[in-house]
Amino acid sequence: MTSFIKTALSGAALLLTTTLFAPALADTQPSATQAQIEQSGTLRVGMSTFAPWAMRDKQGALIGFEIDVARRLATDHGWQVEFVPTAWDGIIPSLLAKKYDVIIGGLTITPEREKSVRFTHP
Repeated sequence: MTSFIKTALSGAALLLTTTLFAPALADTQPSATQAQIEQSGTLRVGMSTFAPWAMRDKQGALIGFEIDVARRLATDHGWQVEFVPTAWDGIIPSLLAKKYDVIIGGLTITPEREKSVRFTHP
């Protein structure tokens, strides 16, 4: 892995970690999501395939930048990662239904989405 990719993954993981745990940083108490992840030891990631960001290789394994970011975030925290394939039109409703802990992917920030989802800084 090139140093550029390592740096990009580290930066992306930091941004995701900061947003994922923003309530914990503000309140000095773990968020419910963080506590659940720590207890289970698994980060559940909702994702939809969209080449080249998240896709399957010829053997069916998930690959792509978003997949790498999720794996790195989990590894950096000592967690396992579980990918939850989800149709794009259901990605936010499934997050709100707690079918997974986070969405790691390109999702345009809109005023409507900001009413229910916390975003990292673009």
